[in-house]
Amino acid sequence: MTNKARLIGASIFVSIFLNQSAFAYALRCGTHLISGGDRDSPGKYEVLKRCGEPDFQSGNTWVYRSGGRATVLSFSSNGQLYDIQKE
Repeated sequence: MTNKARLIGASIFVSIFLNQSAFAYALRCGTHLISGGDRDSPGKYEVLKRCGEPDFQSGNTWVYRSGGRATVLSFSSNGQLYDIQKE
């Protein structure tokens, strides 16, 4: 492999690593797919309506558990979903 090919490969890896937000998680609730991070993100009411009560809630952080895994939803101060993390 040439140095140029290694450099291109490394650049792609770093670019993907630094842009992890492009690979944001989503939460499936029945037939609904909930995702956050854009201006069309659902608010707390929509998430509650589609997914039901969270298993744990602390302010603007909600946790849903399924299959031994937890999905953490973070809401902004105005109630918009802005982040989903799998744990």
